[in-house]
Amino acid sequence: MGKKVEIIKMASAGTVESNDILIMISPAEEIEIELDSVVDKQYGAIIKETITDILEKEGVRGARVVAKDKGALDFTIRARVKACIQRARGEEYEL
Repeated sequence: MGKKVEIIKMASAGTVESNDILIMISPAEEIEIELDSVVDKQYGAIIKETITDILEKEGVRGARVVAKDKGALDFTIRARVKACIQRARGEEYEL
């Protein structure tokens, strides 16, 4: 198994504006995802899958993620989750 990343504090990234997603992450024993989306019936499973994929690729094994989606596209979801993980593990990031 690859690197393991620990979530050490609560963090958030994004907004609840149209076409965006607010990602909030906090420490937990395992991966938990709570999704509130305007497109839940059509894309809820895909959004959760995308969030899970990024968590796994970044080495996160335990985190509680709350996502409030307002129709964000895939690349926006991925960027918000990555930024949130960096903030939650206490790292600064550069643009």
